[in-house]
Amino acid sequence: MKDALDMTALLPTSVVEKTWGKAVLPQPFHNPDESRPVGEIWFTPPPELSELLVKYIFTDENLSVQVHPSDAQVGKGGGKEECWLVIHADPGARLGVGLSSAMDAGQLRAAAHDGSIEAMLDWYPVQAGDFFYIPANTVHVIGGGLTLVEVQQNSDITYRLYDYGRPRALHVEEAVAVAKPGPHDPRFRQHLPEVGSLPLVEGPYFRLDRIDAVSEELAARYIGALLVIPLQGAAAIGDERIAPGQCALARQIGDVQLLPGSLCLIAQPV
Repeated sequence: MKDALDMTALLPTSVVEKTWGKAVLPQPFHNPDESRPVGEIWFTPPPELSELLVKYIFTDENLSVQVHPSDAQVGKGGGKEECWLVIHADPGARLGVGLSSAMDAGQLRAAAHDGSIEAMLDWYPVQAGDFFYIPANTVHVIGGGLTLVEVQQNSDITYRLYDYGRPRALHVEEAVAVAKPGPHDPRFRQHLPEVGSLPLVEGPYFRLDRIDAVSEELAARYIGALLVIPLQGAAAIGDERIAPGQCALARQIGDVQLLPGSLCLIAQPV
């Protein structure tokens, strides 16, 4: 007989406590101990798709100003490119992505040490439905008052430039060495319409679509195993229902069905 993990498409989760996280989580999530703020919920990648990590991020405060290296800089599988879909934003919530103007390594180092890096970021007011792709080497920070879905290369190498005085290690020299301190390419951000299927990412490391149904075009692009992340309504993989707040493995896109009126993310390594 198969064990329980073999019989479910759902991925196991890990709850990650963070000082900048939320004590009270939005539905459908629940924090049983509100004295311990939750910053992230991770979905354990299946072996077939170990290159990808999906997580929800919950913020009451700004995260650190940080940068991630590329595979070319730290070796294959160590780099981190990521993307964010805003699920909820409090009034005034924002994301800092890229710098308002280019600077050299010495200027970036000085701005990190004196804290002026915060004012040099390009800050974007955001709302539900905003989508950002963050290439490796991009200086960035997630602001407070947000709930995001993040899809990323499965790496956790983070170099902190500035952390608002929190007692955590900084990695200024490492960050300066890998950063491309300049503006974020506008091609990598958009506001999604409320309905409809559309491609969001097509490489270099993964593909990501938001879908309301499985089309022949999707079936031609998504060959093999994929991840399914419902946003509203529900999806089904075979006989198993997958709800918002969950992430599941489908062996092939033909196994995925969406209930009428549903929206779902699907993702796959390239």
